[in-house]
Amino acid sequence: MSVVTASRPAKAAARSASSPSANARAARRGDPALARRLDAAIEGNVLFDAFSRGRYATDASIYQIEPLGVLVPKSEADVRAVLEIAAEEGLPLLPRGGGTSQCGQTVGEALVLDLSKHLTDVVDLDAENRRAVVQPGLTLDRLNRQLKPHGLWFPVDVSTSSRATLGGMTGNNSCGARSLRYGPMRDNVIAVEAFLPDGTPMRFGSVDPAGLAANEPDRQRDLTASLLNLGAREAEEIKARFPDLMRRVGGYNIDALMPPGNSGQEINLAHLLVGSEGTLAYSNRIELKLSPLPRHKVLGVVHFPTFYQAMDNTRHIVALGPTAVELVDRTMIELGLENPLFRDTMVQFLRGEPDALLLVEFAGDDAEDNLRRLKKLGELMGDLGFPDAVVEATEPGFQQAIWEVRKQALNIMMSMKGSGKPISFVEDCAVRLEDLAEYTDRLTQVFEKHGTRGTWYAHASVGCLHVRPVLNMKLDQDVKAMRAIAEEAFEMVRAYKGSHSGEHGDGLVRSEFHEAMFGPRMVRSFEEVKTLVDPDWRMNPGKIVRPPKMDDRSLFRFKPDYEVTPIDTGLDWSDWGGFGGAIEMCNNNGACRKFDAGVMCPSFRVTRDERDLTRGRANTLRLAISGQLGPDALASDEMQETLKLCVSCKGCKRECPTGVDMAKMKIEVLHQRAKTRGVPLRERLVAYLPRYAPKLRRFAGLANLRNRLGLLRRLGEAWLGFAAERPLPEWRSDAYYPAETAVGPEDGIPVVLFADTFNRHFEPENARAAVKVLTAAGYRVHLPRAASQPNRPLCCGRTFLSAGLVEEARAEARRTLETLLPLVRQGLPVVGLEPSCLLTLRDEFLSLLPGEEARALADKALLLEEFLAREVEAGRFAPKLKPLGKSALLHGHCHQKAFGAVKPVERILGLIPGLEVATVKSSCCGMAGSFGYQAETLEASRAMGELALLPAMRAAPPDAILVADGTSCRHQIADGAGRQARHVALILEEALDA
Repeated sequence: MSVVTASRPAKAAARSASSPSANARAARRGDPALARRLDAAIEGNVLFDAFSRGRYATDASIYQIEPLGVLVPKSEADVRAVLEIAAEEGLPLLPRGGGTSQCGQTVGEALVLDLSKHLTDVVDLDAENRRAVVQPGLTLDRLNRQLKPHGLWFPVDVSTSSRATLGGMTGNNSCGARSLRYGPMRDNVIAVEAFLPDGTPMRFGSVDPAGLAANEPDRQRDLTASLLNLGAREAEEIKARFPDLMRRVGGYNIDALMPPGNSGQEINLAHLLVGSEGTLAYSNRIELKLSPLPRHKVLGVVHFPTFYQAMDNTRHIVALGPTAVELVDRTMIELGLENPLFRDTMVQFLRGEPDALLLVEFAGDDAEDNLRRLKKLGELMGDLGFPDAVVEATEPGFQQAIWEVRKQALNIMMSMKGSGKPISFVEDCAVRLEDLAEYTDRLTQVFEKHGTRGTWYAHASVGCLHVRPVLNMKLDQDVKAMRAIAEEAFEMVRAYKGSHSGEHGDGLVRSEFHEAMFGPRMVRSFEEVKTLVDPDWRMNPGKIVRPPKMDDRSLFRFKPDYEVTPIDTGLDWSDWGGFGGAIEMCNNNGACRKFDAGVMCPSFRVTRDERDLTRGRANTLRLAISGQLGPDALASDEMQETLKLCVSCKGCKRECPTGVDMAKMKIEVLHQRAKTRGVPLRERLVAYLPRYAPKLRRFAGLANLRNRLGLLRRLGEAWLGFAAERPLPEWRSDAYYPAETAVGPEDGIPVVLFADTFNRHFEPENARAAVKVLTAAGYRVHLPRAASQPNRPLCCGRTFLSAGLVEEARAEARRTLETLLPLVRQGLPVVGLEPSCLLTLRDEFLSLLPGEEARALADKALLLEEFLAREVEAGRFAPKLKPLGKSALLHGHCHQKAFGAVKPVERILGLIPGLEVATVKSSCCGMAGSFGYQAETLEASRAMGELALLPAMRAAPPDAILVADGTSCRHQIADGAGRQARHVALILEEALDA
């Protein structure tokens, strides 16, 4: 076989003098002249301000490096323009997808290109030949949704599939849970249409060394020849040094350059880019190999009394031919049970108190064969001494719920409160299955030697277990322990002939260990590849080749001088060790970037901007409280802009696996701003609504003139900022002010009705309906009044919180608590109608008035549907209801979703004979209190509604019953869909069989 020869390039040390020094690069950080040049050249966004740069300074690793600036290209032409300008300016570039890298691949002192907003297309789909060409910013979940109707999928199913981009997966050589069957990314990438660092296009794909095209440009032909020459020259060294494991993703895949006779497969230059972490070229379009979707799946959850036994028996399970064998250890089990998002699922498949679980999946087109193999799994476990160890999951929904727990494993672990967190640095080692039990046992002893412990999970089937020792990266002693553990762990991996990098790549964490793992000659080859493809070493410098030390604290998120500035907070943050501790819970995992389900994060779903994301906001807050954005950053206009589109939906409170509660954080930030800058008139009008409502209700007709007179609407927008296009809620002259303090049978079961400001003054029929439903069922409804100002109703303080007026909210909370506590002490439940108000008693009251009394009230506070569902369960609520229609369409309020209170509505509606209830899979409706009425956020409000809710409501049959318990939701549906949704209390009242 002939090999095209080319002269060997000079050593990497002789890099081009045009590459600027570190000091020169730092001088270009935020450079306005550079920003203007880029802005003139591209259609996309140019973000060079300090707040934007800070948001892109971190990923899901321990590192933080401020970029020179951020570009959000709108087109491939934009990318090429940026590459050309960067080449002329001699500046480094860093392509970035979801920014979820765990090893620091997507942070650096460079121009960062965020590809996740616009470059998200499936360029070409050839279903017949099972191929697709995609842009690098497309996420895996979005691709698979488009492939599903064709019976296809892209099977590199990483746990971060909702936000992992195909470009990032290519750069990382991602693997996923089912790599046992489908292999890593390298095995599923056919070709890459790339831009070289200077913007020159080049196709990286299959190559015939004997027939390099004579018509190829000299640069491409010479580059290809040089790469092939390197592969031929180093073939024996590669075979001797590279571990014989599928899960080897460290360094460059230069084994792809070996002659076919040596590698046993064709030469494909795309495989060199796979796993290169953006350090060689820019992947503009990626051609993927697709696979048929398995028609049937079954899952066995295997319980083991010890972790060692789980590891020791994995090899026997793999012999059954599963598609996946995934580990869940005891720590993750315990943390998952504490998380309300996963608890219900976990109790369904857990038996006893296992020390470890293995999730074993069988998939294929033959359903009966899958079931036979599942049965064999049970028999195998019995033969191995573990009878009845397998919980079978054959129903697809149940399987999916179990897999979701596993997919969120890292984030579940990161939900640990406190400064110590499971840290990624040895989490990616891979060994042979026969060594797995001994390796994990020895590594556990290493952790114990250094005074810590590790949490284990992931890919038992291929010997790649993710383990993270718990360390505090703010402490020098723990940083030293990290290095010591890394050195001992990697030495152990070498002894087992394993790989120190099995899935998550090299980045800043593992690149410095390549010489120890592969030898100096191999590292020189890596440097040669870098020089050949990127002669000026400008593509994502510092990764794979010539890296800094992994424990260089100047590169850490928590640098040696990191310190949170003490502030006098309005809310209690003691559960997190302070406001800073709560903010630092964000580990940048990016779960808030999902689009597929749940609520989080509605503003990001509309804008797709990092600023409008839970993660982006948390990073900005962390930088602000630690002084990295300058003095008074917390109360600044830039911070106000960062939080502007946060609708306080509390989606993150439930769905962020680490429990970041941005709604609560926004209250604190608004409180800090209010202390120094005051509160604008519009916000004060909304905040004080519960105080003046009792008086203004007497002038309802006058107050409603604003909605009827165009001039008043326009003046209201000009003077106050209320959108003229949006009608405000109508004041009612028949507001709910009952004369009695208790109604219903005197011997009835007592219950307290907490009538909120909105249902009392704008939709009083809801409060009256709730009373009628309860009293008709035999309950005694108490309607308490405060001892002070008895004519002013009780208030949750929600409107004050939304303006940052925490002390006013605390006064309302104290007044409400003092009034309700005697009834709560008697065991009476407190039932409310408006989710955002009632659930304030369960949530913010605990931060406003921490202590046993607020907890007692929180434990008794229930939405009407929660109370009724509980009473149905107890056999105390069994009303005679008449049919109303065939179907109901339900929209859950965000706070209902955050507190798991949507299913009770479904259950109560299900009591109505013949009524089929469907729930809209929607995020926030977009109204969100006053958010949808503000002129500056009107369009964002409408866009949120159009994501799912409003189209669903318009498409509902004309005779469908539309249900929404949130007053804001009902107004958004009325304004945006022209349909009338009603509170569940009204539906039940109508269904009462009088």
